[in-house]
Amino acid sequence: MLLDPGGSYRHDGAHKTYPHIRMVYWAGGNPFHHHQDLNRLVEAWQRPETIIVHEHWWNAHARHADIVLPAATFLERDDLIASGRDRFIAYSRALAPPPDGVRTDFDILAALASRLGAREAFTEGRDEEAWLRHLYDETLRAAQARGIALPDYARFRADGFAEVPARDGPHALFAAFRADPERHPLNTPSGRIELASERVAGFGLADCPGHPAWRAPTEWLGAPLAARYPLHLLSCQPADKLHSQWDHAAPSRHTKRHGRQPILMHPADMAARGLSEGDVAEVSSPRGRCLAMVEVCDGLLPGVVQMATGAWFDPLDPAVPGSLECNGNPNVLTPDRGTSSLAQGPSPNSCLVEVQRFAGTAPQVRAYLPPVFVADPRTSPAQEARHVAAQ
Repeated sequence: MLLDPGGSYRHDGAHKTYPHIRMVYWAGGNPFHHHQDLNRLVEAWQRPETIIVHEHWWNAHARHADIVLPAATFLERDDLIASGRDRFIAYSRALAPPPDGVRTDFDILAALASRLGAREAFTEGRDEEAWLRHLYDETLRAAQARGIALPDYARFRADGFAEVPARDGPHALFAAFRADPERHPLNTPSGRIELASERVAGFGLADCPGHPAWRAPTEWLGAPLAARYPLHLLSCQPADKLHSQWDHAAPSRHTKRHGRQPILMHPADMAARGLSEGDVAEVSSPRGRCLAMVEVCDGLLPGVVQMATGAWFDPLDPAVPGSLECNGNPNVLTPDRGTSSLAQGPSPNSCLVEVQRFAGTAPQVRAYLPPVFVADPRTSPAQEARHVAAQ
């Protein structure tokens, strides 16, 4: 989108046009973790006139922004926690107030709305606590309409959680449809499970017919590209953190090898490249390069390597797309390619790479270093010394 304003694309059978984005305002999530082809994202991120982000940490998301608004973590604000996959709603209570100069996301946005003359429209007359009560009360009313008993807000807040009663018997997918397909049809044109779709076929998509079909991935070990990049990269979820959260903390850093993200390789692939366990390797794909520490794993198939996601993006030169990434972030390698013009979903695990020993001295990992502050001349040591001397 950012690289092709006005360009056209297809999604779900429709022709759409990319807008011209002049400013990006990002609160929640970190695109420099979860986006594929991060070098392409670096280039795209340079197109808007202004990038504003809310951040807790000085990570790549903050480093690539024009304006960083320090935001409180979940440990520094009250909130509600719920998931559609469990039976509990939790009241997440702040353990400590935010540091000086740090606000909650709500406070930041409410203050901006005030400056724009729209505070009342944004807050609807509620502060943060009132919004939590309002959201819970909405949930309570919806639950009561379905015959589900939940405590009132005061009881919920005092207890710290509310439990949704367990359903009778195990959950069965499409249970109502299976019991009575006529009364409970599915959300398809026929109301039934469709092994072939006339609607999708009618879109006329070259890369997505209306029926299941094998279509060779652009990148796999049977592709011509495998002659140059003969290893298939799998990027799994990390065992030592949630996505990229807390990569700078001790549990994550203790699992790294000499401070670097490991890449798991089959012994035969290591031997073919003259690699030993503990070597610093350069992992490359058609999209970029990153460093990783070689670790042997005979549980992998030959020709397959594995790197966990989550290492904080650490390019040698953040301003230059394609710069060597020093911390082992596999998303500099993965393709930013839609699964099809129907779904346009991500396809990061169709990724071919090559691994070789890194020549020379490996650059220092700088992803966890604090920002460089520019001294205010009004309060610089020299200015203070002159002030003291004048007294």
